Amino acid sequence: MPQIIITGRAAINFDGSQPTILHSLEQQQQDVSYQCREGYCGACRCKLISGHIQYLHEPLAFVRQGEFLPCCSIPATDIKIEIP
Repeated sequence: MPQIIITGRAAINFDGSQPTILHSLEQQQQDVSYQCREGYCGACRCKLISGHIQYLHEPLAFVRQGEFLPCCSIPATDIKIEIP
């Protein structure tokens, strides 16, 4: 069960009961901006500090090096992220 560590906030376990990282963050009352939930807009963009994620489908939104979209991804390993 991968762990999601949010800098300055909390650590949560990703147990697979939620379809994406965004859903897991919301379930734990973490405040994350979003709009489309499909990887089209990029509004949920977060910084990936360490670890690896896996996209469920390749996002269409522009994602810079070191960033990821939690709306269409799951953790492949323990991850440390920063939510703007």
